[in-house]
Amino acid sequence: MALYSRVSGSVGLITLQNPPVNALSAVVRQSLIDLMDRALSEPEVKSVVICGQNGKFCGGADIKEFRSDMTGPPLVPMIDRLELSSKPVVAAIEGVALGGGLELALGCHYRVAHSKTRLGLPEVTLGLLPGAGGTQRLPRLVGIPAALELITTGRHVTAAEALQLGLVDFVTDHNTIEAAVKLALSVAGKSLDSRRISTCKCPRPPYADALFEEAMQRVRRSARGAIAPVACVQAVHAAATLPFARGMEQEKQLMATLFTSGQARALQYQFFAQRAVSRWSTPSGARWDTSKPRPVHKVAVIGLGTMGRGITVALAQAGLSVVAVETHEKQLMEAKRVVSGMLERGAKRLGAPPALDKINYSCEIQAVADVDLVIEAVFEDMVVKKTVFRQLSAICKPGTFLFTNTSGLDIDELAAQTRNPELVVGMHFFAPAHVMKLLEVVYGRRSSSQAVATAMKIGKNMDKISVAVGNCSGFVGNRMLRPYLDQAFFLLEEGATPELVDQALEEFGFAMGVFRMSDLSGLDIGWKVRKAKEMVSKTHQDCRYSPLGDLLCERGRFGQKTGRGWYQYDKPGGRVAKPDPWLHSFLEKYRAQRGFVARRIDHQEVLERCLYALINEGFRILEDRIASGPEDIDVIYVLGYSWPRHRGGPMFYAQMVGLSRILEKLEYYHQLHLDIPSLQPCSLLRKLVANGRPPIHKWVEVIKNPHSHL
Repeated sequence: MALYSRVSGSVGLITLQNPPVNALSAVVRQSLIDLMDRALSEPEVKSVVICGQNGKFCGGADIKEFRSDMTGPPLVPMIDRLELSSKPVVAAIEGVALGGGLELALGCHYRVAHSKTRLGLPEVTLGLLPGAGGTQRLPRLVGIPAALELITTGRHVTAAEALQLGLVDFVTDHNTIEAAVKLALSVAGKSLDSRRISTCKCPRPPYADALFEEAMQRVRRSARGAIAPVACVQAVHAAATLPFARGMEQEKQLMATLFTSGQARALQYQFFAQRAVSRWSTPSGARWDTSKPRPVHKVAVIGLGTMGRGITVALAQAGLSVVAVETHEKQLMEAKRVVSGMLERGAKRLGAPPALDKINYSCEIQAVADVDLVIEAVFEDMVVKKTVFRQLSAICKPGTFLFTNTSGLDIDELAAQTRNPELVVGMHFFAPAHVMKLLEVVYGRRSSSQAVATAMKIGKNMDKISVAVGNCSGFVGNRMLRPYLDQAFFLLEEGATPELVDQALEEFGFAMGVFRMSDLSGLDIGWKVRKAKEMVSKTHQDCRYSPLGDLLCERGRFGQKTGRGWYQYDKPGGRVAKPDPWLHSFLEKYRAQRGFVARRIDHQEVLERCLYALINEGFRILEDRIASGPEDIDVIYVLGYSWPRHRGGPMFYAQMVGLSRILEKLEYYHQLHLDIPSLQPCSLLRKLVANGRPPIHKWVEVIKNPHSHL
């Protein structure tokens, strides 16, 4: 709803009320129309100010309404009526003006913003475009180049940048409503012809055609198959070439196409999934709403390699006091230099002072004696980590949480080294740790609910999206990655090339295919893991194993760092991957020696073998209760493993493809390759198909009740 009052004698003040961000629900829209009519009908009112309750102007449309038939007055005519008002309307913008909230502000004649406000049109991130005039009014106000950038990326801008662009008329550090009322009093009775953005001509630079062509090329490259950014360019082009009314018609048509698209459903599913994962639960019955985190003020990070440095930066930026420990003096000095630089660069971007004073460095592990929580980030080696955990258990004060940054080691084995295994939890950060949004919080068999809750809270403080998962080899992300990578190797053995596999995956929407990513991260990383697990030397009689990666590593081909890997590069450290004739020859000889007959492999088989094997492992993870729901898996894969966001995540994609088809194809490939167990369909997948292929939000019912007949 909205409230109405009169201030300063002649200013009608309309306050939007719909916590937490005053979204433009049907009730709010109707209330705003009614109160504007009231303000226009009162002769004492000479001007109007629109603001939001609790320091937030408006966060945009109510996304929950997208899931059903929209009711209430449409947003477009409401904003048009606002702009046509005979009395000046001033938007008093505090907190946020996003999506429909900014479109509402663009319909006002003047805009006053608080200095801490963020403004933007993020609809593209939901598979849509600004559909209430945003694509038509914004270019007329700020120009085509700025409008293209903001609309196609969904980027938020600060109030200072908004002022520079001409998006707002005035920025204040003080009371925004008072400033807006003051402006409203000063413009009462003045002509509004030049203030109605829809009547303004869109400024069209002489190079506009080239600008749109370049924008379309850039968007197609970066969107990797997403259709919303392309539609955004088309809508802005309409603003530049058509009268406002016809441009609005084009915006409406493009929006209608996007609104019903599978990509919009996928992106909106992912939006809600990222909020749902905070409501975690474990098979033992621990829950987010009954588990209270313990306050943490001082944290230690043990090991200042690449991951430890990033974790230290993230903690300091979250306002926590950090004791950063590196036992090698030379590495400690280097880490201090690098961490300081990272903090200074981050502070410069945010316009805030660097949190250098939050960190104390030490080369003595005894320095952690009085901290509330320790994050161990030493080398990914179980023997080394066990030693550290025994030391920490002896040094730390009673009740100190002991968390480990690991990508797949056994949490229970580490917890067994301590006097209080209930205080041990895994925190799988993704590199770079101060940038990547994802955090896998891994609970062991004896991890307390308070320890899990505290890890989730620390993750939130660091601006991470944390997902609570169970303890198994590789947890969720890396466990699913193994069959995906295996299939890529097997396809090479059967006749594919790295270029073909990568092209298929990149056209699907991955930023990088398997082999380009392997070259970037380094083939030797996985080789060390396989050697530690004795996979390299083991005889694989029961299941197929491809030694291709091992053979390349034995020849010193570690990827970009050595200038040779699955591809060749101009020099060690080079970034441009080129097909390598040597590798193609090597694969031919390898196949001949091992009895493989090369055959034609198409993109469809690459996608089905790699993606369906990954999805199948996802179903096993759900069946094993390692993840509490498909949303957990999908958030992990979108945020941590470059799964294309516009495809929702692997489990959502399985639903879109059809569970019956996934099952059918897995059965087909498993019959062809009986020595690849990962292609054998998971029993949960079979159950879901037998239960009539329920929608994704009903899968958990089948998991919890194996005899369910939905």
